[in-house]
Amino acid sequence: MAAPYDRAMNAPPSPSATLAPRAVPLPHAFTWFEAAMRMFKRAPLLWCVLGSITLATKLALELVPGVGRAASEVIVPVVECGLLIGAAAVDRGGPLAIGHAVAAFRAPPRALAAIVVAALLVSAAEAITAYALAGVNLLADPNDVRLTSSVLVAVIGVATFASLPLAFVPFAALFDQARFGQAFAASLRGFSLNVAPLILFGLLSLVLTFVGLLTALIGLIAVLPLLAAASYAAWKDIYRPQVPLTQY
Repeated sequence: MAAPYDRAMNAPPSPSATLAPRAVPLPHAFTWFEAAMRMFKRAPLLWCVLGSITLATKLALELVPGVGRAASEVIVPVVECGLLIGAAAVDRGGPLAIGHAVAAFRAPPRALAAIVVAALLVSAAEAITAYALAGVNLLADPNDVRLTSSVLVAVIGVATFASLPLAFVPFAALFDQARFGQAFAASLRGFSLNVAPLILFGLLSLVLTFVGLLTALIGLIAVLPLLAAASYAAWKDIYRPQVPLTQY
């Protein structure tokens, strides 16, 4: 039986499609979340299990003394990509599987490099913000008492909006086999054509993230898959206009 990564990558479109994003109207940001909810309803329990695995991986790694935080910055983004692969599988009519949690680790090295570097850039924005506002070194102590609620809100907000220009790097790297530089260039082009809808997407994502945080992280097990599926819907809308989103 084919592995989850292989099934999700079945019959991949031409890499040239990644290099030709289109501009979409502002309200499309809402349709991305509508599509995400339809995908989520296909297998809500499995989605929550995958969200739990993603969250547990991050929390467990950060408990490891010394290298835990650094390891989290490298490993967790790849685990998160399992949610994207799961969304692709569901959208193409396939099943969601627990194996999607580790599916992205089977991607080519250049794809993994692009995914990790994009995530590190966002983490750098987080770290700079935390240090500038409160003198907190997130790599040394992410639980520093100076990391107050207001500082945390600012850090999460900066990270969310800093991630938008890089949001499509994993899709280009995983689904279109784009080279390292191509993946970043394609994502930047897609962002530059869709600044307004992606900012709205970021605002909606922030709201959902804060809802998840306010539920003592429990809500994040559903929020993480929803955000991943919405990102997939955005990528498909912007880079695959000829293929309508599957209705569920």
